[in-house]
Amino acid sequence: MFNFRKNQNQNQTQNTCVATFVVLNEKGLHTRPSTELVKCASSFHSHIQLHFREYTVNAKSLLGILMLAAAKGSKIRVEACGEDASLAVDAIVKLAKNKFFINY
Repeated sequence: MFNFRKNQNQNQTQNTCVATFVVLNEKGLHTRPSTELVKCASSFHSHIQLHFREYTVNAKSLLGILMLAAAKGSKIRVEACGEDASLAVDAIVKLAKNKFFINY
C-alpha cells in the first residue's frame, strides 16, 4: 500500500544513517505513539523512512505509520538521509526506547 521509495536522482553526498528499534509499547504503534514519532521526525530536515516487513513509509506521515500495524515486539528499521540524519535516527531510537513517553 504505502511504499515510498527514495528519489533515484538524490544527491549522493548527503549523510545516510540507519538503525533498528523494537516497539516496546503494550499496544504497539497505535495513534498516540505514532503521533509522537511523527512529531519527532518532523522536527528534522532529513528524509526519514520506516521499514517494517515489506512496507516502507515516510516517518513524517501518521497514516503511513498506522498502516504498518506494528505490534509490541516488532522490529522497525529507521533510515534517514540528509544533513541531520544521524541526529534524527538517534532521536527516534531514543523515543522508542522510552516507549514514546506514553504510560498506560
